[in-house]
Amino acid sequence: MSSLSQWILLALCGALAFSNGNAQTAPHRFAGYRAGFNRDTLALQVLLDRQHLSCNCVDGVWGARTEIALVTWQTLNGLPPTGIPDAAVLAALGGDTNVLTRYTITTNDLAALGSVPQAWEERARLKTLAYETLQELLAEKGHTSQRAVERLNPGLAWPNPPVGSEVVLPDCAYAKPAKAGSIRISLSRTEVTVFNPEGQLVALFPCSIAREKSKRPDGEVSVRTVAPNPNYTYDPQLFAPGGPNKTKLVIPPGPNNPVGLAWIGLSLQGYGVHGTPIPEHIGRAESKGCFRLANWNAVKLLAMVEYGTPVLIEE
Repeated sequence: MSSLSQWILLALCGALAFSNGNAQTAPHRFAGYRAGFNRDTLALQVLLDRQHLSCNCVDGVWGARTEIALVTWQTLNGLPPTGIPDAAVLAALGGDTNVLTRYTITTNDLAALGSVPQAWEERARLKTLAYETLQELLAEKGHTSQRAVERLNPGLAWPNPPVGSEVVLPDCAYAKPAKAGSIRISLSRTEVTVFNPEGQLVALFPCSIAREKSKRPDGEVSVRTVAPNPNYTYDPQLFAPGGPNKTKLVIPPGPNNPVGLAWIGLSLQGYGVHGTPIPEHIGRAESKGCFRLANWNAVKLLAMVEYGTPVLIEE
């Protein structure tokens, strides 16, 4: 584990102890921020996401991922790594005046929807695995969860409001990310950290790892392929040995493709970092062996790496 990663881990442990023991001292601006949906928390998450320090879904709900992102930002900026949000932290991040945006649903949005069959053979016959609802499409635009989209827009007819409806979303527009000098994947912390060529941490993305420990690799590998909007090869031996499907199938690209909107193949055969059709599940140990990110984070990472970028997989 790198010295910076160790420092962030120690700082986070201290932050957890401090915040648990002194919850009553949280500033009024964030009063009750641990209790559920909180717009100040959402603003903080947006500002961290813009700096590529992701909590996964920008959903306005405080959790360990948001705390890790905040502690990481505090550490990188030489601030006390309390992990506790307050008005000063929000101001230092850029303020909360432009963290939401309005989006009008168009006929093109509606036309982009499709269905995702359960059967692999039926999926293989499609041209694309599109979003199934406008709520799902809009959630990805805002780097958020479908539940948060509904919370921000309670008066609309979800999951498919009519064309012309104006929707409020988190504004997670970001500047072009820095090029990666190296990547570290932590199995114990289920996260991907990206470092620039000078060794400075420039991005943090929560990830999912393999369900079976025997399929969790470790050691030094490197990037071998980068593919935006990839297709996916369904291998029945991996999913249902002895089942009705006997041949491999090519599953078309799209946001609901099993590997989402980006594929970063590693030098370890069969392994890669990729997107997912279900961002709300990121952080769980449920993959077949690869490392899953939310689609928006996978797309970011794809823009940061190139052939040969070193990757360290560690416990």
